[in-house]
Amino acid sequence: MLSVLDIFRIGIGPSSSHTVGPMRIARTFVRMLDKAGKLGRTSRVAVELQGSLALTGVGHGTVDASILGLMGFAPDRTCPDEAAAALATVHAEKSLDLGGKMRIDFDPATDIDLAGHIIPDLHPNGMVLRAYSNDGALLSERTYFSTGGGFVASQAQLKRKPEDDRINTGTPVPHDFGSAAELLAICRETGLPIAQLVLANEDAFRPQEKTLAGIDRIAAAMDQCIDRGLSQRGILPGGLRVERRAPELWDKLSANPQSNEREQLFDWLNCYAMAVNEENAAGGRVVTAPTNGAAGIIPAVIRFYCVTAGETPCRDSRRTFLLTAGAIGLLYKQRASISGAEMGCQGEVGVACSMAAGGLAALWGASPVQIASAAEIGMEHNLGLTCDPVGGLVQVPCIERNAIGAVKAVNAARLALHRTGAESLVSLDQVIETMRQTGLDMSNKYKETSQGGLAVNVIEC
Repeated sequence: MLSVLDIFRIGIGPSSSHTVGPMRIARTFVRMLDKAGKLGRTSRVAVELQGSLALTGVGHGTVDASILGLMGFAPDRTCPDEAAAALATVHAEKSLDLGGKMRIDFDPATDIDLAGHIIPDLHPNGMVLRAYSNDGALLSERTYFSTGGGFVASQAQLKRKPEDDRINTGTPVPHDFGSAAELLAICRETGLPIAQLVLANEDAFRPQEKTLAGIDRIAAAMDQCIDRGLSQRGILPGGLRVERRAPELWDKLSANPQSNEREQLFDWLNCYAMAVNEENAAGGRVVTAPTNGAAGIIPAVIRFYCVTAGETPCRDSRRTFLLTAGAIGLLYKQRASISGAEMGCQGEVGVACSMAAGGLAALWGASPVQIASAAEIGMEHNLGLTCDPVGGLVQVPCIERNAIGAVKAVNAARLALHRTGAESLVSLDQVIETMRQTGLDMSNKYKETSQGGLAVNVIEC
Protein backbone atom coordinates (compact mmCIF):
# COMPACT_ATOMS: atom_id res chain seq x y z
CA MET A 1 0.00 0.00 0.00
CA LEU A 2 1.25 3.46 -0.80
CA SER A 3 1.35 6.13 1.88
CA VAL A 4 -0.73 9.30 1.81
CA LEU A 5 2.57 11.15 2.22
CA ASP A 6 3.47 9.78 -1.21
CA ILE A 7 0.36 11.42 -2.66
CA PHE A 8 1.14 14.81 -1.08
CA ARG A 9 4.71 15.84 -1.91
CA ILE A 10 6.34 19.22 -1.49
CA GLY A 11 8.14 20.31 -4.64
CA ILE A 12 8.51 23.15 -7.10
CA GLY A 13 6.39 24.17 -10.06
CA PRO A 14 5.16 24.18 -12.65
CA SER A 15 4.48 20.44 -13.06
CA SER A 16 4.76 17.35 -10.89
CA SER A 17 5.08 14.99 -13.85
CA HIS A 18 7.25 17.30 -15.96
CA THR A 19 9.30 19.07 -13.27
CA VAL A 20 9.31 17.10 -10.01
CA GLY A 21 9.45 13.68 -11.68
CA PRO A 22 12.32 14.43 -14.11
CA MET A 23 14.30 16.10 -11.33
CA ARG A 24 13.94 12.97 -9.21
CA ILE A 25 14.82 10.74 -12.18
CA ALA A 26 18.01 12.65 -13.03
CA ARG A 27 19.05 12.67 -9.38
CA THR A 28 18.38 8.93 -9.12
CA PHE A 29 20.49 8.25 -12.22
CA VAL A 30 23.48 10.15 -10.81
CA ARG A 31 23.20 8.41 -7.45
CA MET A 32 23.11 5.06 -9.31
CA LEU A 33 26.33 6.02 -11.12
CA ASP A 34 27.94 6.90 -7.80
CA LYS A 35 26.84 3.66 -6.15
CA ALA A 36 28.13 1.62 -9.10
CA GLY A 37 31.52 3.34 -8.94
CA LYS A 38 31.03 4.98 -12.34
CA LEU A 39 30.57 8.59 -11.34
CA GLY A 40 34.29 9.37 -11.26
CA ARG A 41 34.68 7.95 -14.77
CA THR A 42 31.78 9.94 -16.24
CA SER A 43 32.74 12.84 -18.50
CA ARG A 44 29.45 13.36 -20.33
CA VAL A 45 25.75 12.80 -19.61
CA ALA A 46 23.03 12.87 -22.27
CA VAL A 47 19.31 13.16 -21.54
CA GLU A 48 16.59 12.11 -23.98
CA LEU A 49 13.11 13.41 -23.16
CA GLN A 50 10.35 11.47 -24.90
CA GLY A 51 6.66 11.95 -25.59
CA SER A 52 4.90 14.55 -23.49
CA LEU A 53 8.09 15.38 -21.59
CA ALA A 54 9.51 16.68 -24.87
CA LEU A 55 6.38 18.16 -26.43
CA THR A 56 5.60 20.40 -23.45
CA GLY A 57 8.93 20.07 -21.67
CA VAL A 58 10.20 23.59 -22.22
CA GLY A 59 7.04 25.27 -20.95
CA HIS A 60 6.67 22.77 -18.12
CA GLY A 61 10.24 23.25 -16.91
CA THR A 62 11.40 19.73 -17.78
CA VAL A 63 14.70 20.80 -19.31
CA ASP A 64 15.66 22.87 -16.27
CA ALA A 65 14.41 20.20 -13.86
CA SER A 66 16.60 17.58 -15.56
CA ILE A 67 19.65 19.82 -15.18
CA LEU A 68 18.89 20.46 -11.51
CA GLY A 69 18.47 16.74 -10.86
CA LEU A 70 21.84 16.00 -12.46
CA MET A 71 23.37 18.51 -10.04
CA GLY A 72 21.79 16.76 -7.07
CA PHE A 73 18.87 19.08 -6.33
CA ALA A 74 15.90 17.38 -4.62
CA PRO A 75 12.38 18.78 -5.33
CA ASP A 76 11.29 18.94 -1.70
CA ARG A 77 14.44 20.79 -0.60
CA THR A 78 15.00 23.09 -3.56
CA CYS A 79 14.89 26.86 -3.10
CA PRO A 80 13.57 28.36 -6.36
CA ASP A 81 16.01 31.29 -6.15
CA GLU A 82 19.01 28.98 -5.62
CA ALA A 83 17.84 26.79 -8.50
CA ALA A 84 17.54 29.78 -10.82
CA ALA A 85 21.09 30.90 -9.97
CA ALA A 86 22.46 27.40 -10.56
CA LEU A 87 20.71 27.14 -13.92
CA ALA A 88 22.04 30.52 -15.01
CA THR A 89 25.58 29.31 -14.28
CA VAL A 90 25.07 26.11 -16.28
CA HIS A 91 23.77 27.99 -19.30
CA ALA A 92 26.56 30.57 -19.10
CA GLU A 93 29.48 28.19 -18.49
CA LYS A 94 28.16 25.14 -20.41
CA SER A 95 29.14 22.89 -17.51
CA LEU A 96 27.68 21.53 -14.28
CA ASP A 97 28.68 19.79 -11.06
CA LEU A 98 27.40 16.24 -11.52
CA GLY A 99 25.79 15.17 -8.26
CA GLY A 100 27.34 18.27 -6.73
CA LYS A 101 30.68 16.44 -6.73
CA MET A 102 32.50 16.72 -10.07
CA ARG A 103 32.46 19.21 -12.91
CA ILE A 104 31.65 17.98 -16.42
CA ASP A 105 30.96 19.80 -19.67
CA PHE A 106 27.23 20.11 -20.26
CA ASP A 107 25.42 22.13 -22.92
CA PRO A 108 21.62 21.92 -22.56
CA ALA A 109 21.21 22.68 -26.26
CA THR A 110 23.09 19.54 -27.32
CA ASP A 111 23.05 17.25 -24.29
CA ILE A 112 19.27 17.31 -23.82
CA ASP A 113 17.32 15.85 -26.75
CA LEU A 114 13.63 16.74 -27.07
CA ALA A 115 12.47 13.53 -28.76
CA GLY A 116 8.78 14.35 -28.99
CA HIS A 117 8.33 11.95 -31.91
CA ILE A 118 8.97 9.01 -29.59
CA ILE A 119 5.86 8.00 -27.64
CA PRO A 120 6.81 5.07 -25.36
CA ASP A 121 4.33 2.23 -25.04
CA LEU A 122 4.73 1.89 -21.28
CA HIS A 123 4.00 5.55 -20.47
CA PRO A 124 4.08 8.77 -22.52
CA ASN A 125 6.48 10.47 -20.09
CA GLY A 126 9.69 8.64 -21.01
CA MET A 127 13.20 9.72 -20.08
CA VAL A 128 16.44 8.02 -21.13
CA LEU A 129 19.75 8.94 -19.50
CA ARG A 130 23.18 7.89 -20.72
CA ALA A 131 26.61 8.33 -19.13
CA TYR A 132 29.80 8.26 -21.19
CA SER A 133 33.47 7.99 -20.27
CA ASN A 134 36.20 10.31 -21.50
CA ASP A 135 36.85 8.08 -24.55
CA GLY A 136 33.16 8.11 -25.54
CA ALA A 137 32.36 4.63 -24.24
CA LEU A 138 28.85 4.11 -22.86
CA LEU A 139 29.10 3.56 -19.09
CA SER A 140 25.43 3.28 -18.29
CA GLU A 141 21.99 3.72 -19.86
CA ARG A 142 18.70 3.79 -17.97
CA THR A 143 15.10 4.38 -19.01
CA TYR A 144 12.66 5.89 -16.53
CA PHE A 145 9.11 7.21 -16.60
CA SER A 146 7.49 10.11 -14.77
CA THR A 147 4.08 8.63 -13.98
CA GLY A 148 2.31 11.66 -12.49
CA GLY A 149 2.20 13.42 -9.15
CA GLY A 150 5.99 13.27 -8.83
CA PHE A 151 5.97 9.45 -8.92
CA VAL A 152 8.67 7.83 -11.04
CA ALA A 153 9.34 4.27 -12.20
CA SER A 154 12.07 2.44 -14.05
CA GLN A 155 11.40 0.56 -17.23
CA ALA A 156 11.76 -2.72 -15.34
CA GLN A 157 9.21 -1.65 -12.74
CA LEU A 158 6.56 -0.75 -15.32
CA LYS A 159 7.15 -3.98 -17.24
CA ARG A 160 6.69 -6.07 -14.12
CA LYS A 161 3.25 -7.70 -14.05
CA PRO A 162 1.19 -7.97 -10.86
CA GLU A 163 0.97 -11.46 -9.41
CA ASP A 164 -2.80 -11.55 -9.76
CA ASP A 165 -5.76 -9.42 -10.84
CA ARG A 166 -5.86 -7.55 -7.56
CA ILE A 167 -3.95 -4.30 -7.25
CA ASN A 168 -0.46 -5.29 -6.11
CA THR A 169 0.06 -3.37 -2.90
CA GLY A 170 3.53 -3.25 -1.39
CA THR A 171 3.84 -2.46 2.32
CA PRO A 172 1.60 -4.71 4.48
CA VAL A 173 -0.92 -2.61 6.41
CA PRO A 174 -3.58 -3.56 8.96
CA HIS A 175 -6.47 -2.44 6.74
CA ASP A 176 -5.45 -3.30 3.19
CA PHE A 177 -7.82 -2.06 0.49
CA GLY A 178 -7.48 -2.07 -3.27
CA SER A 179 -10.87 -0.58 -4.12
CA ALA A 180 -13.46 1.79 -2.71
CA ALA A 181 -15.75 -1.17 -2.10
CA GLU A 182 -13.11 -2.83 0.08
CA LEU A 183 -12.44 0.45 1.88
CA LEU A 184 -16.14 0.88 2.71
CA ALA A 185 -16.43 -2.74 3.81
CA ILE A 186 -13.53 -2.31 6.26
CA CYS A 187 -15.15 0.87 7.61
CA ARG A 188 -18.38 -1.06 8.23
CA GLU A 189 -16.57 -3.96 9.90
CA THR A 190 -14.35 -1.86 12.16
CA GLY A 191 -16.57 1.15 12.71
CA LEU A 192 -13.62 3.38 11.85
CA PRO A 193 -14.02 6.55 9.80
CA ILE A 194 -11.85 6.70 6.69
CA ALA A 195 -9.37 9.16 8.22
CA GLN A 196 -8.72 6.95 11.26
CA LEU A 197 -8.44 3.83 9.13
CA VAL A 198 -5.84 5.49 6.90
CA LEU A 199 -3.95 6.79 9.92
CA ALA A 200 -3.77 3.22 11.29
CA ASN A 201 -2.37 2.07 7.95
CA GLU A 202 0.26 4.80 8.06
CA ASP A 203 1.59 3.23 11.26
CA ALA A 204 3.07 0.52 9.02
CA PHE A 205 5.31 3.14 7.41
CA ARG A 206 6.45 5.20 10.41
CA PRO A 207 5.52 6.11 14.02
CA GLN A 208 2.19 7.91 14.21
CA GLU A 209 3.69 11.13 15.54
CA LYS A 210 5.86 11.34 12.43
CA THR A 211 2.86 10.77 10.17
CA LEU A 212 0.91 13.54 11.89
CA ALA A 213 3.93 15.83 11.72
CA GLY A 214 4.16 15.06 8.00
CA ILE A 215 0.47 15.87 7.49
CA ASP A 216 0.89 19.12 9.42
CA ARG A 217 3.95 19.99 7.31
CA ILE A 218 1.93 19.45 4.12
CA ALA A 219 -0.90 21.64 5.41
CA ALA A 220 1.55 24.36 6.41
CA ALA A 221 3.20 24.25 2.97
CA MET A 222 -0.20 24.64 1.33
CA ASP A 223 -0.93 27.67 3.52
CA GLN A 224 2.45 29.20 2.77
CA CYS A 225 1.90 28.76 -0.95
CA ILE A 226 -1.45 30.55 -0.76
CA ASP A 227 0.12 33.39 1.24
CA ARG A 228 2.92 33.84 -1.32
CA GLY A 229 0.45 33.74 -4.16
CA LEU A 230 -1.65 36.46 -2.55
CA SER A 231 1.34 38.78 -2.17
CA GLN A 232 3.11 38.39 -5.52
CA ARG A 233 2.01 40.56 -8.43
CA GLY A 234 2.93 41.01 -12.06
CA ILE A 235 3.23 38.91 -15.21
CA LEU A 236 3.87 35.18 -15.07
CA PRO A 237 6.93 33.90 -16.96
CA GLY A 238 6.66 32.07 -20.26
CA GLY A 239 5.64 34.58 -22.90
CA LEU A 240 1.84 34.44 -22.71
CA ARG A 241 1.86 37.56 -20.54
CA VAL A 242 -0.70 36.10 -18.12
CA GLU A 243 -1.14 38.49 -15.21
CA ARG A 244 -1.50 37.29 -11.62
CA ARG A 245 -5.10 37.89 -10.57
CA ALA A 246 -5.26 36.44 -7.05
CA PRO A 247 -3.71 39.46 -5.25
CA GLU A 248 -6.23 41.92 -6.70
CA LEU A 249 -9.15 39.64 -5.84
CA TRP A 250 -7.68 39.22 -2.34
CA ASP A 251 -7.59 43.00 -1.89
CA LYS A 252 -11.27 43.27 -2.79
CA LEU A 253 -12.30 40.44 -0.49
CA SER A 254 -10.20 41.72 2.42
CA ALA A 255 -11.77 45.15 2.12
CA ASN A 256 -15.24 43.66 2.62
CA PRO A 257 -14.82 40.35 4.51
CA GLN A 258 -18.31 40.35 6.07
CA SER A 259 -20.20 40.76 2.83
CA ASN A 260 -23.57 38.98 2.74
CA GLU A 261 -23.32 38.37 -0.98
CA ARG A 262 -23.94 34.65 -1.41
CA GLU A 263 -21.70 34.35 -4.44
CA GLN A 264 -18.70 35.59 -2.45
CA LEU A 265 -18.03 31.96 -1.50
CA PHE A 266 -16.95 31.47 -5.10
CA ASP A 267 -14.63 34.48 -4.87
CA TRP A 268 -12.81 33.15 -1.79
CA LEU A 269 -12.32 29.71 -3.33
CA ASN A 270 -11.28 31.24 -6.66
CA CYS A 271 -8.82 33.52 -4.93
CA TYR A 272 -7.09 30.80 -2.94
CA ALA A 273 -6.98 28.28 -5.80
CA MET A 274 -5.58 30.80 -8.27
CA ALA A 275 -3.01 32.01 -5.73
CA VAL A 276 -1.56 28.48 -5.56
CA ASN A 277 -1.55 27.86 -9.28
CA GLU A 278 -0.10 31.25 -10.10
CA GLU A 279 2.74 30.37 -7.74
CA ASN A 280 3.04 27.01 -9.45
CA ALA A 281 3.19 28.67 -12.87
CA ALA A 282 6.00 30.88 -11.60
CA GLY A 283 8.02 27.85 -10.46
CA GLY A 284 7.33 28.38 -6.76
CA ARG A 285 7.08 25.80 -3.99
CA VAL A 286 3.81 23.86 -4.05
CA VAL A 287 2.35 20.57 -2.83
CA THR A 288 1.32 17.89 -5.31
CA ALA A 289 -2.36 17.48 -4.55
CA PRO A 290 -2.24 15.07 -6.25
CA THR A 291 -0.30 16.92 -9.01
CA ASN A 292 1.16 20.39 -9.45
CA GLY A 293 -1.21 21.25 -12.27
CA ALA A 294 -4.11 20.59 -9.88
CA ALA A 295 -2.37 21.84 -6.75
CA GLY A 296 -4.79 24.67 -5.95
CA ILE A 297 -8.05 22.82 -5.36
CA ILE A 298 -7.41 21.04 -2.06
CA PRO A 299 -5.54 23.97 -0.42
CA ALA A 300 -8.34 26.35 -1.41
CA VAL A 301 -11.06 24.22 0.15
CA ILE A 302 -8.96 23.58 3.26
CA ARG A 303 -8.16 27.28 3.67
CA PHE A 304 -11.83 28.26 3.52
CA TYR A 305 -13.34 25.49 5.66
CA CYS A 306 -10.67 24.20 8.06
CA VAL A 307 -10.74 27.15 10.43
CA THR A 308 -11.89 27.72 13.97
CA ALA A 309 -14.32 30.40 15.08
CA GLY A 310 -11.33 32.70 15.45
CA GLU A 311 -10.42 32.19 11.78
CA THR A 312 -7.22 30.36 12.66
CA PRO A 313 -6.30 27.01 11.07
CA CYS A 314 -7.75 23.99 12.88
CA ARG A 315 -5.11 21.29 13.03
CA ASP A 316 -7.48 18.36 13.60
CA SER A 317 -9.79 19.44 10.77
CA ARG A 318 -6.91 19.66 8.33
CA ARG A 319 -5.65 16.23 9.39
CA THR A 320 -9.09 14.67 8.86
CA PHE A 321 -9.39 16.38 5.48
CA LEU A 322 -5.97 15.35 4.18
CA LEU A 323 -6.12 11.75 5.46
CA THR A 324 -9.53 11.25 3.84
CA ALA A 325 -8.55 12.97 0.60
CA GLY A 326 -5.33 10.96 0.59
CA ALA A 327 -7.27 7.68 0.74
CA ILE A 328 -9.24 8.72 -2.33
CA GLY A 329 -6.06 9.78 -4.11
CA LEU A 330 -4.53 6.36 -3.40
CA LEU A 331 -7.45 4.68 -5.14
CA TYR A 332 -6.97 6.75 -8.29
CA LYS A 333 -3.21 6.25 -8.27
CA GLN A 334 -3.46 2.48 -7.80
CA ARG A 335 -6.48 1.74 -9.99
CA ALA A 336 -5.99 4.25 -12.80
CA SER A 337 -3.54 7.17 -13.09
CA ILE A 338 -3.00 10.75 -11.97
CA SER A 339 -0.93 11.63 -15.03
CA GLY A 340 -2.27 14.23 -17.45
CA ALA A 341 -0.13 12.64 -20.16
CA GLU A 342 -2.10 9.40 -19.68
CA MET A 343 -5.55 10.55 -18.61
CA GLY A 344 -5.86 14.18 -19.71
CA CYS A 345 -6.85 16.76 -17.12
CA GLN A 346 -9.54 14.46 -15.69
CA GLY A 347 -6.59 12.64 -14.11
CA GLU A 348 -5.33 15.83 -12.49
CA VAL A 349 -8.04 18.43 -11.81
CA GLY A 350 -10.71 15.72 -11.88
CA VAL A 351 -8.91 13.64 -9.26
CA ALA A 352 -8.13 16.70 -7.12
CA CYS A 353 -11.81 17.71 -7.23
CA SER A 354 -12.81 14.18 -6.20
CA MET A 355 -10.29 14.16 -3.34
CA ALA A 356 -11.35 17.60 -2.11
CA ALA A 357 -15.04 16.65 -2.23
CA GLY A 358 -14.41 13.56 -0.11
CA GLY A 359 -12.20 15.43 2.33
CA LEU A 360 -14.77 18.19 2.84
CA ALA A 361 -17.60 15.70 3.24
CA ALA A 362 -15.60 14.02 6.02
CA LEU A 363 -15.06 17.39 7.66
CA TRP A 364 -18.82 17.93 7.63
CA GLY A 365 -19.44 14.62 9.41
CA ALA A 366 -20.39 12.49 6.42
CA SER A 367 -20.46 8.72 6.65
CA PRO A 368 -17.90 6.70 4.65
CA VAL A 369 -20.62 5.95 2.07
CA GLN A 370 -21.40 9.66 1.71
CA ILE A 371 -17.69 10.47 1.41
CA ALA A 372 -17.35 7.96 -1.42
CA SER A 373 -20.42 9.48 -3.03
CA ALA A 374 -18.92 12.97 -2.81
CA ALA A 375 -15.72 11.73 -4.41
CA GLU A 376 -17.68 9.99 -7.15
CA ILE A 377 -19.68 13.14 -7.93
CA GLY A 378 -16.51 15.18 -8.02
CA MET A 379 -15.05 12.94 -10.74
CA GLU A 380 -18.22 12.10 -12.64
CA HIS A 381 -18.58 15.69 -13.76
CA ASN A 382 -14.94 15.99 -14.80
CA LEU A 383 -14.92 12.92 -17.03
CA GLY A 384 -13.37 13.60 -20.42
CA LEU A 385 -11.60 16.77 -19.29
CA THR A 386 -8.72 17.40 -21.69
CA CYS A 387 -5.19 18.64 -20.98
CA ASP A 388 -4.34 21.15 -23.73
CA PRO A 389 -2.10 23.83 -22.16
CA VAL A 390 -1.53 26.86 -24.36
CA GLY A 391 2.14 27.26 -25.22
CA GLY A 392 2.97 24.18 -23.17
CA LEU A 393 2.65 26.33 -20.04
CA VAL A 394 0.73 25.44 -16.88
CA GLN A 395 -1.26 28.68 -17.08
CA VAL A 396 -4.14 28.61 -19.58
CA PRO A 397 -6.54 26.96 -18.87
CA CYS A 398 -4.89 25.44 -15.79
CA ILE A 399 -5.10 28.35 -13.32
CA GLU A 400 -8.81 29.06 -13.79
CA ARG A 401 -9.53 25.34 -14.02
CA ASN A 402 -8.32 24.93 -10.43
CA ALA A 403 -10.69 27.68 -9.32
CA ILE A 404 -13.61 25.97 -11.05
CA GLY A 405 -12.51 22.62 -9.58
CA ALA A 406 -12.55 23.98 -6.02
CA VAL A 407 -16.11 25.30 -6.39
CA LYS A 408 -17.22 22.04 -7.98
CA ALA A 409 -15.70 20.03 -5.11
CA VAL A 410 -17.73 21.94 -2.53
CA ASN A 411 -20.91 21.39 -4.50
CA ALA A 412 -20.15 17.68 -4.85
CA ALA A 413 -19.79 17.38 -1.06
CA ARG A 414 -23.09 19.22 -0.55
CA LEU A 415 -24.91 16.96 -2.98
CA ALA A 416 -23.54 13.86 -1.27
CA LEU A 417 -24.61 15.03 2.19
CA HIS A 418 -28.14 15.71 0.94
CA ARG A 419 -28.38 12.18 -0.42
CA THR A 420 -30.60 9.90 1.66
CA GLY A 421 -31.52 6.26 1.37
CA ALA A 422 -29.79 4.00 -1.11
CA GLU A 423 -26.21 4.40 -2.24
CA SER A 424 -25.40 6.28 -5.42
CA LEU A 425 -26.28 4.55 -8.68
CA VAL A 426 -22.68 5.10 -9.79
CA SER A 427 -20.01 3.85 -7.40
CA LEU A 428 -16.61 5.43 -6.84
CA ASP A 429 -14.93 2.32 -8.26
CA GLN A 430 -17.06 2.55 -11.39
CA VAL A 431 -16.22 6.20 -11.98
CA ILE A 432 -12.49 5.54 -11.45
CA GLU A 433 -12.62 2.74 -14.02
CA THR A 434 -14.59 5.00 -16.37
CA MET A 435 -11.93 7.69 -16.04
CA ARG A 436 -9.24 5.12 -16.84
CA GLN A 437 -11.06 3.87 -19.93
CA THR A 438 -11.82 7.41 -21.07
CA GLY A 439 -8.16 8.35 -20.71
CA LEU A 440 -7.07 5.36 -22.78
CA ASP A 441 -9.59 6.26 -25.49
CA MET A 442 -8.68 9.95 -25.53
CA SER A 443 -6.62 11.23 -28.44
CA ASN A 444 -3.00 12.01 -27.58
CA LYS A 445 -3.67 15.56 -28.83
CA TYR A 446 -5.57 16.19 -25.62
CA LYS A 447 -3.13 14.58 -23.18
CA GLU A 448 -0.53 17.20 -22.23
CA THR A 449 1.04 17.47 -25.68
CA SER A 450 -0.23 20.95 -26.65
CA GLN A 451 -1.17 19.53 -30.05
CA GLY A 452 -4.93 20.04 -29.82
CA GLY A 453 -7.75 22.00 -28.20
CA LEU A 454 -6.99 25.42 -26.78
CA ALA A 455 -3.29 24.91 -27.43
CA VAL A 456 -3.82 25.17 -31.21
CA ASN A 457 -6.77 27.55 -31.23
CA VAL A 458 -5.31 30.28 -29.03
CA ILE A 459 -2.67 32.31 -30.80
CA GLU A 460 0.49 32.82 -28.78
CA CYS A 461 1.72 36.42 -28.72
